This record gives sequence, structure tokens and C-alpha cells, in this order.
Amino acid sequence: MKRDVELVVISDVHLGTYGCKAKELLRYLNSIQPKTLVLNGDIIDIWQFKKSYFPKPHLKVIKKIISFATKNTNVYYITGNHDEMFRKFTDFELGKLKVCDKLCLEINHKKTWIFHGDVFDASVQHSKWIAKLGGKGYDLLIVINNAVNWFLEKMGREKYSFSKKIKNNVKKAVKYIGDFELTASELAIDNGYDYVICGHIHQPQMREVVNKKGSCTYLNSGDWIENLSALEFNQNEWTIFHYEDYKHLLKDDETEEIQDIKSSDLLKIVTQFT
Repeated sequence: MKRDVELVVISDVHLGTYGCKAKELLRYLNSIQPKTLVLNGDIIDIWQFKKSYFPKPHLKVIKKIISFATKNTNVYYITGNHDEMFRKFTDFELGKLKVCDKLCLEINHKKTWIFHGDVFDASVQHSKWIAKLGGKGYDLLIVINNAVNWFLEKMGREKYSFSKKIKNNVKKAVKYIGDFELTASELAIDNGYDYVICGHIHQPQMREVVNKKGSCTYLNSGDWIENLSALEFNQNEWTIFHYEDYKHLLKDDETEEIQDIKSSDLLKIVTQFT
């Protein structure tokens, strides 16, 4: 039985990389029926893309998204820095699928501003090669981390996250995340938004920010590499979905196949953007 959800926001899936948890994301997507699905950047990782590595579960995620758009779900693909090649198609619409750089919605009579967030990242804006190099290093760290966690599971031990440890303990990383959240929130308040929703920093979050000019709710959808999280709005309430909390309830249902799109053709389409 699928859950009806008014609005779902996911980001930082990084399809095409070794760290992407496509199988888990597919199980989540198969468990819901959203009225609106917002893909808030870095869904397909064109920076790290290799034609030799794009497994079936990654293609099935794309098929599932297309399946939503061909039925009753409004799908917005907001571009991020890792899929910036899609920015040349900003405002492109195909049925219920729309590509955009940012999205402004009215949710429960409140103004909502949704964008990826790489605009705040100086390393992306001014030294792209450094950001790409960092992306490769992060991908390698995740591969090593996955191998370590495989051994830990075999030994009956709890999984361990290298990058979470770094983010939570390195002062510069903690400050960067705090500054990111505050900058997004203050801009939202200045522009009269009640909600601001970002991705990019892979940190699921929901918090109120107040300053002299007003207040807003900052939300971040996290990622599908480590946190495996999404934002859901339903029955006038925002919640953060954590896959680990619900994985025992999710089934391995197969994605509905779209007859006129073969996996080989889909991979050719993805390859054209690299």
C-alpha cells in the first residue's frame, strides 16, 4: 500500500557514483504516491559520471521519476552544481516534468523558496576544479567507508560514517554548515519567505531562524549517500523521512516499466550530457 504524500523533496542522490544508495531510494519511491515531487539538485552526478558505471538500480530510479511525471505527480527538477549541464534546459517542460534553477511555491498559505544551495559555495562558484577534485575525493572516501561497513556488519558491529565524523568534529566543517543555514535563512527572511528549502550540504535539517527582520523555517532534504533522507509535507506538517527508521516497512517492489523507454536508450540520453 503506497502512502499518499502532498509534497516530497529529495536531493543529492548522485546517480552514477559508487556512493549512491539507489536501491534504497527506489524502495522509498515505490512506497509513496506524491502529488508533487521536487528533485532539489545533484540527482545525476555529471561531474563524476562514467559510462562504464551506471548500474540498473540507478537507471530504475530515473525510470521511476519519469513514471511519476507520466501519471499524476508534478515533478520539478531543480538543477545543482553536479548536474549543472541541465541548466541550459532551464524552464523546459515535458508533461508534468519541469526543469528549473529555483522554485517558489505557496504551501499551506506560506511562501516557500526551494533551491539547491551551491550559489553559497565559493569553491563551486570560483574554483570549480577544486570542487570537482573534492567531489572525487569524497566519492573515494565513500567507497572505502562502504568496504569498512561491510566488514563491520559481518562482525555484527554498528556502521560507521567517516564523513559524518569529519563534519561533526572539524570546526571549519561545523562553521560552514552553520553559515550556510544562516545565510539561506536570512536571505529568505529578507525576501518575505516563510520556508527556505535547500540541499547541497548533505545535512538533513529543520529549524526555525529568527532575526530582527523576522523569521523563517529552514529545511534541508539531506542526501541519498549517507543520511538517506527526504523532506515530506503532509497534513499541514513538515517531517524529515529517514530511511533507516522505516526500512523494515519498505518492500522490494519492482518499478513500473515504461514500455517506450529502454534502459540502453536511457543511458544514451544520460551520456549525452557528460
